[in-house]
Amino acid sequence: MTESSAEKTFTLKSRDVGGQATNKQVFNGFGHAGENISPELSWENVPGGTKSFAITIHDPDAPTGSGFWHWVVFNIPADITGLDSGAGDISKGLMPQGAVQSLTDFGQPGYGGPCPPQGHGWHTYMITVFALGVATLDGLDKNSMPALVGFNIHFNTIAKASIVMYYKG
Repeated sequence: MTESSAEKTFTLKSRDVGGQATNKQVFNGFGHAGENISPELSWENVPGGTKSFAITIHDPDAPTGSGFWHWVVFNIPADITGLDSGAGDISKGLMPQGAVQSLTDFGQPGYGGPCPPQGHGWHTYMITVFALGVATLDGLDKNSMPALVGFNIHFNTIAKASIVMYYKG
């Protein structure tokens, strides 16, 4: 297939994530001494009909029976194509106007980095951006549970793109 005939796919990239989480992304607590800074993210080849974006970071390897939600962001305006490093820190005000960071499994909104139990082995952190067909996920706010937000994301997704980050406690 030639470049001209290849369809461009919705793609997520990060200058901060190169396979393994670094101390910069790792949580500060639960036996970890990381900086807890959310990674820089950018996306391209946005599908037609996109009216907003959502981002999640999920660890399916957490020993909970349902994984662990580390970051849940939605209502990111359709004209935004990336987030700066540290945007997950609510106190910094780096999110685009209208974007909502809701609860994580840490019990609070905002980014919470990798922090697997010591000796539990490698964990997978799936970072996903969702192109949504609605401008806002109505009825949800910063106190919405991750599963409820995920349910609403699921039923409004046009396309999604992911990258993976690994970390071992």
